[in-house]
Amino acid sequence: MSDADETSAPGAEKPGDPLVIRSLDFLGGMASQGGWRPPAELPEVAFAGRSNVGKSSLLNRLINRKKFARVSNTPGRTREVNFFKVNGTFVLVDLPGYGYARISKEKRAEWKPLIESYLRGSPQLRGIVQLLDVRHDPTNDDQQMLDFLGELGVPTLVVLTKIDKLRPSERKQRLTALAAMLGLDDDQMIRFSAVTGEGRDELAEAMVALLAQPSWKAEKESSS
Repeated sequence: MSDADETSAPGAEKPGDPLVIRSLDFLGGMASQGGWRPPAELPEVAFAGRSNVGKSSLLNRLINRKKFARVSNTPGRTREVNFFKVNGTFVLVDLPGYGYARISKEKRAEWKPLIESYLRGSPQLRGIVQLLDVRHDPTNDDQQMLDFLGELGVPTLVVLTKIDKLRPSERKQRLTALAAMLGLDDDQMIRFSAVTGEGRDELAEAMVALLAQPSWKAEKESSS
């Protein structure tokens, strides 16, 4: 994962950018269930997805940093919950990728409780950005993650990565099929390409809106 020097330099701003990154600081990683994590003082938004879903590339494009999240040739390299303070106003959380077949079953078994520990124990969490590869049907791991988020009641943004890999003629049918599988409307899924930048501003706007919401956890506890 990127170190503090790699994340501190600002990227080029563009007019009308809904998420201008002026500062970015790596706070550290949570390596075990119930282990160290930075104080929960700022709103948090977390990113989740399978190990080969393109999460590192998406984060690099979203944050406008080429080395923010190192794009590894080996999916599953990120094995901790990594925390980044953005503009001194919120924390971006990079969850470990799940479901990579070449990682041992024992290691994969460690990631689930680590992710669950973060989700259950983060009072400032505003929501999850759940990534799915648009070319493939949701896996059992994807469905378990979505079901778990639904069980907790965590606000979730569904982002379909690698949209540039589909031909224009394939898009409508594929998006309709995925929407049916997920029980969503087409407009509830953000199409994203780390290559072309499609969907970057839409995701940034949705994130900003999510971060402005009160903590879902606090609201749930107050109503129970």
